[in-house]
Amino acid sequence: MKRSGKESKAHLNRDAACLVEDGRVPLAARMRPRTLDEFIGQPHILGEGKLLKRAIEADRVTSVIFWGPPGTGKTTLARVIANATRSKFETINAVLAGVKDIREVVARAAERLKEHSFEDSQRTILFVDEVHRFNKAQQDALLPHVENGTITFIGATTENPYFSVIKALVSRSRIFELRSLADEELREILVAALNDEERGFGGLQHEVAAEALDHIVQMASGDARNSLNALELALVTTPPGKDGVVVVDLTVAEESIQQRALLYDKDGDIHYDMISAFIKSLRGSDPDAALYWMARMIRAGEDPLFLARRMVIFASEDVGMADPLALVVANNAADATRFVGLPECQFSLSQACIHLATAPKSNSTMAYYEAVAAVNSGADDEVPNHLKDSSRDKEGLGHGKGYKYPHAFQEHWVAQQYLPNGLQGNYFYKPGDQGFEKKVADRIEWLRKEQEEGLGKGGAEPRGEKS
Repeated sequence: MKRSGKESKAHLNRDAACLVEDGRVPLAARMRPRTLDEFIGQPHILGEGKLLKRAIEADRVTSVIFWGPPGTGKTTLARVIANATRSKFETINAVLAGVKDIREVVARAAERLKEHSFEDSQRTILFVDEVHRFNKAQQDALLPHVENGTITFIGATTENPYFSVIKALVSRSRIFELRSLADEELREILVAALNDEERGFGGLQHEVAAEALDHIVQMASGDARNSLNALELALVTTPPGKDGVVVVDLTVAEESIQQRALLYDKDGDIHYDMISAFIKSLRGSDPDAALYWMARMIRAGEDPLFLARRMVIFASEDVGMADPLALVVANNAADATRFVGLPECQFSLSQACIHLATAPKSNSTMAYYEAVAAVNSGADDEVPNHLKDSSRDKEGLGHGKGYKYPHAFQEHWVAQQYLPNGLQGNYFYKPGDQGFEKKVADRIEWLRKEQEEGLGKGGAEPRGEKS
C-alpha cells in the first residue's frame, strides 16, 4: 500500500527512532570521530601545524600519553590514530588487563618485527586506556618493550601522569594535555549529532529549542560524552507529537541533565587546584570567590571536614594575630561540622569562610620558622640559670636563683633575660600593622625597648627592677 508523503515521512521518522533506540550503542559512541577532520576541539595540540597533528598525518606517532578530564577526546584521539596508521593497533583497558595481557601483546609485536623488520605495517601501537589504573608491576612490565621499540605506547588517563605513571615511562613518552571543551565546541558536536543521518538523529524529525541546547551545553561542563548522553536521553524519551516531530524544549533538557557535571577528583590535580583557589581567595579577602570554591567542592562531594581543617590552619597561618577570634570561629565551625554534619553544617562553614575572608590578615605566625632556624643553627641552647626549675635542684646548684616573678612588679612585667645567651637580641616575632595586631605591635615595641634598657647593652644578667 502506497503511503502519502506525510505518512511516509512519519513512517521514516518512526523507523529512524526505532533504529536509534534499538541500536544499543550510545549516541556518544556512535558519534565518535573517525578522522582528524571530524575531531572537534583541542586546537592547542591538533591545530594546523601542531606537532601531534603532523605526527598523525605522517603516521609517525611516537609513545604518547593523553591526559585530561573525562569526555575531552582521549580515547577518541587514540582511535583516530588507529584509523590513520598502517601499524598494527592493539588496545587494552588497564582496569581489566594484567601483566599476562601485556606479555601477549608484546609477543605478537616481537613476532611481527622478526618477520617484517623494516615495514611500517608491522609496527605495533599499544593503546592502554586508563593507564593510571596499572600498578607499578604492570607498568614495569611495559617499560622495556617501549624502550627497545618493540611497541609504541599510547596511554590515556584522567590523572596527572607525573604522579600516576612511573617516571621511566613518562620520560619515554610525550605528554599531551587535553582540555575541557569550550561551549561553542560542545554545541558544534551536538548540532552534528542532530544532523547526522548515519550515526546520529538526522533521520529523526526533531525540533530542539535553542535554550534547550544551551542548557545541555552549560550543564555538561566541557564533557562531550555527557552532553551527547543528555541529548540522546532527551530525544529518545520524548514521544513525537501528532505531526511526528519530537520537540525538545528547555523543560525536557532540564530533566535530561539536571545537575551540572562538576569535574573533581578527591586526590588528584583538580582537588589540589580547587583547594588552592579556595585558600588564595580567602587570603585575598574575596568572600564571594571563597564561597564559590567551597560550594563547588562540597557540591562535587568533598569531605566538609577537609575544608573545615583547612580553615582552622588558615585562621592561624594567614589571619593570626590580626584577628585572634578567627581561630575560635574556624575551630567552632570544625566542631559544628563534626557534630551536625551535612547539609546543615554548611551554615557554619559559610560563616567561617566569610569571617576569614573579611578578617584583617597577618602571617606573623611564620615567626615560628625563624625560631626553628635558630634552633637548627646550633646556637648556644643552654637554659639560663635563673630560668631553670628550682624544685629539682637537689644538688644545690642554684637553679632558678635570680629569677624575678613578673607579677611582683608594676605592670606585671620586669626586664629579664629569657633567650639563651647566644641568642640575646634576636627578634623572631615581627608584628604586622593590621587589625588587633597593631595594638600588639605597639606593646611589643614598648616591651622590647624597656627590655633593652633594663638589661643593658649585651648584658646577660637581669637588672632594672621596678618597685
